[in-house]
Amino acid sequence: MSTDAATAAPALTVQGISKSFGERQAVHDVSFAIARGELLAIIGPNGAGKTTLLSILAGIQQADTGSVAQAEGTTARIGWVPQHTAVYGKLTVAQNLRLFAKLENVADADATVQRMLVQTGLGERADDELGRLSGGNRQRVNIAVGLLADPPVLLLDEPSGALDPRQRERLWGFITELTEHGTAVIFATHDIAEAERHAHRVLVLADGELLFDGTANELKAVAKADEEHDLEQAFVGFLRDRGH
Repeated sequence: MSTDAATAAPALTVQGISKSFGERQAVHDVSFAIARGELLAIIGPNGAGKTTLLSILAGIQQADTGSVAQAEGTTARIGWVPQHTAVYGKLTVAQNLRLFAKLENVADADATVQRMLVQTGLGERADDELGRLSGGNRQRVNIAVGLLADPPVLLLDEPSGALDPRQRERLWGFITELTEHGTAVIFATHDIAEAERHAHRVLVLADGELLFDGTANELKAVAKADEEHDLEQAFVGFLRDRGH
């Protein structure tokens, strides 16, 4: 992330988001902002509220209280890539992209599909059925669907959970390129090492509350972790010290 991106107006500002399901509060008074070109990881134990928070940011669910605002003048919708691929296995890569481009009411669907095939490096796979692709390539198609409307903000829920190490490396190379071109990316993950390696900043959620917002090194410092400890050890200690 460039210095200019870090000091510019936020791509997305989240203020006081709360969401309950019956008596269970899934997200409680969460506030943060993300800059253009920033890669932000949301980490936390199971049931922390990560997926609920992302779905609210994406507009899939409505918050009980709070607000989500993109930068002034932004009209494009926030891109959303759920944990489980939402594409169709019997359709080709190009057919999937064309279908979702029309559902997104993209002005020039054919031109957009061609642009996404180039951007994701899937041009040679355009006529391949989704069901015949590797997990890594299917996930790239899923992300391509999330990018069809050229969103300034992209949300990813466990983007590399089912991928092998080589597929993960390629996927993160692609995501990093997106941020270098100004896309703000927020991803939820259980892989703490992945967050430490790729994210510019991490948010720690537990029981729906935002407990920390800062860099991986800052989290280690707050957790009073020794130099030889990795972020996962610091994260576990941080949660334990706060009763989670």
